[in-house]
Amino acid sequence: MSTFSNQVVLITGAGSGLGRQLAVGLAREGAAIAAIDLTAESLTVLGAELSGTSFAWAIGDVTDRDLLHKAVAEVRQKLGRIDVLIANAGIGIANPAVPFRAADFEAQIKVNLLGVANSVEAVLPGMLERKSGHIVGISSLASYRGLPHMLGYCASKAGVSSLMEGLRVELKPHGIAVTTICPGWIKTNLSKMVAVPPEQIMEVPYAASRIVEAIRRRLPYYAFPRAMTRKVRLLKWLPCGISDWLTVRAGRAYQIK
Repeated sequence: MSTFSNQVVLITGAGSGLGRQLAVGLAREGAAIAAIDLTAESLTVLGAELSGTSFAWAIGDVTDRDLLHKAVAEVRQKLGRIDVLIANAGIGIANPAVPFRAADFEAQIKVNLLGVANSVEAVLPGMLERKSGHIVGISSLASYRGLPHMLGYCASKAGVSSLMEGLRVELKPHGIAVTTICPGWIKTNLSKMVAVPPEQIMEVPYAASRIVEAIRRRLPYYAFPRAMTRKVRLLKWLPCGISDWLTVRAGRAYQIK
């Protein structure tokens, strides 16, 4: 029997990209999928693809706490308790220092960070009551340090990683696992803001399969691919002058759109 059999997995941002692929992969593993996204069209398409499996969807905006809570209540009524939350919904907007646009920074914080907090709030009371559950936050290797032209995105993902770290320690005695996922570049609409060299970007099915395995193993933290993870960890711990110089040098391989 699969680890995910008889498990209800709630995925935000499930209508496209990584969220959609995670839904497909986990449904194949026997999970019941509770999908939340902004539009009905993307979710009905996903539902058609998952025909024959246990599936429910609701329209929800992770930045709208009341609407999100209603959406979670709707899918919970159809499928039962939420065993696993994958807080996946996210956006990426070019956000350089010159010109700096606080509105673009705010938009990414609202979706990528506050959206995760809102998602956790919607499912955590039930998990605490049962003393079981699994919270998965999709962060990024961009969380390791601030990168030029990606100020809002990096800050939001650093916040997600910090949030997951604190939750992990505090919720462990309550029987709730917390996993932080930090992938590198994945070929989704979100990554379209950066022209990534082809050899450095992962296809969505491959990335999703790695994430599903990390969730199966209930890892506290999972960053991949390995080579890129080593590089960003080095940038984080080197002295600022050296780290900044290497960041500028590495950034020449990318073009922010």
